[in-house]
This record gives sequence, C-alpha cells and structure tokens, in this order.
Amino acid sequence: MITCPTCGTQAPDGSAFCESCGARLNGAGNAGGAPEPYIPWYNHTGEFTTKDISDNKVMAMLPYLFGIVGIIVTLLASGESPYAYFHVRQAIKFLVVKTLLAICNLFLFWTLIVPLVWLVSKGIIFVLKIIAFLQVCMGEAKEPAIIRSLGFLN
Repeated sequence: MITCPTCGTQAPDGSAFCESCGARLNGAGNAGGAPEPYIPWYNHTGEFTTKDISDNKVMAMLPYLFGIVGIIVTLLASGESPYAYFHVRQAIKFLVVKTLLAICNLFLFWTLIVPLVWLVSKGIIFVLKIIAFLQVCMGEAKEPAIIRSLGFLN
C-alpha cells in the first residue's frame, strides 16, 4: 500500500494518483514540490491552445445549438481549428445516438415501454447538450457524460 503525501489516504501499490485527492503518488511532482492535479481522461481542454479556444468558441457552440446544420456551418467556417473539430465530433456522437434511438422507436413503436424510453432518452440527451454547450461557454473540451461511455462511438 502507498500512502498519499497530500491527504494520507492509503492507495494500492502501483497507483499513479490518489483516489481521494488526485495527487500524484509516484513522487514525480512538479518543480515546486506541489502535487499535480488529476485530469480525467475525458477532459481534452489541455490539448488546445487558448488562442484557438477563444477564436473558435462561437463556432464550437453551433453544432450543439443547430444540430446537423450547425455541424456543417462549423466545418465550413472554422478553418483548421482543432477545438471546433473536437466539438463537431461530440455533436456527431449526439446525432448518432439520437438516430439509433429513433430507429429503435420506429420499429418497436407498438410497445408501450419503447416510446417512453425514447422520450426519456431525448430529455437526457437534451440536458447533456445543454451541459456541453455550457462547457464550450467556459472554454472547456470535455467528452459528454454517458455518451463517452459508449465504446462504439470512440
């Protein structure tokens, strides 16, 4: 067992980060000796420059607001922005999930449970798109919750 130098929590041998506070456990902190924060695998904000984020924030909002039309406009108008392309990919994931749910509902509309699940799923997707939009407003690039766990979309 490894003891976290920051909070004192016990972690299994071979752990790189503390599960409690996120501090690095292997002793390779930064130059000041402070522990490095844990960054989740779905947070890609650090991969983009601040200039790219600030210049293309509005373009990154369009796919979440206008669906397929927003995707097309962003692809045509954003130039070569990796930040805008990241959010286009996330919006396409939403579009794929919505399409698959609609197909299931189309073939199983005669049951009672599938249309109800479809309505609830549409509500959940709507909330996730609002969260993704707000993350763009804050200049973040995070994969949307639930959608990121669907392995066939990676």
